[in-house]
Amino acid sequence: TPFHEKQLTTGEVLLAYLLYADTLLSISQIAVVLDRAYKTVYYAIREVEAAVTRGFPLVWEQFQQSISGPTQIDESSPVCSGYKGQDPPRTSRYRGGSSRSGRSRWKGRHGDQITLVAACRDVLRVIRGHLGISYQGDLEPVLQEAEDLSQRLGEVWTDGLQAYREMEYDHRTVIHDERYVSADGVHINQVECLFSLVKPWLRKFRGLSKQGLEQAAHTFGIVRSLNLVGASLEIVVDCLATGSLHSST
Repeated sequence: TPFHEKQLTTGEVLLAYLLYADTLLSISQIAVVLDRAYKTVYYAIREVEAAVTRGFPLVWEQFQQSISGPTQIDESSPVCSGYKGQDPPRTSRYRGGSSRSGRSRWKGRHGDQITLVAACRDVLRVIRGHLGISYQGDLEPVLQEAEDLSQRLGEVWTDGLQAYREMEYDHRTVIHDERYVSADGVHINQVECLFSLVKPWLRKFRGLSKQGLEQAAHTFGIVRSLNLVGASLEIVVDCLATGSLHSST
């Protein structure tokens, strides 16, 4: 389990994860708060994060939800490899040595774009990071996850991105304009508001790989989903326990 043979107490492991997932504190800052080495805190958080991610879908099924209204989905503005919380990211300084890409890169040319996409319900928020904005490969899985975690999506509202035309759901295009409403008075996609919340949270990272950005964004989505339904700390522990058990079987 994430608590096995750790230099942190069980309470410290949980506190470290909650500070990471539900505040703007970076892992370096959390290490200072706990007076522990950075790597000790880093690896503890990563193990808890992986377990909570595995356990969340099973625990979420326990919530009896009645979700009304449309499902709203949106793609974010693009961010790119070595994401450092800047838009656009800062250019890394040259420090000599190897010319190979650093740890915050992934395969592909410098500047390969990754797009965060989100599905928004009355009480459910799902955020995922994906490379590109094709419908089948990137956008459809987010809609499917929202449906798996709740109930039939019903009508889906999107902006005018051409990729959304491929969806088989009941679909409505909602115009995005400077007045934040469509021509017939419908408020724009609320997911844009959600991404405005996740961006400050992402700024605490010094650098993120593609996989790291996906995991970080998904963690934010899990914790926000639980917060929106008023879930207690015990639910996070349930996710952790379920995910740890699932990993060992």
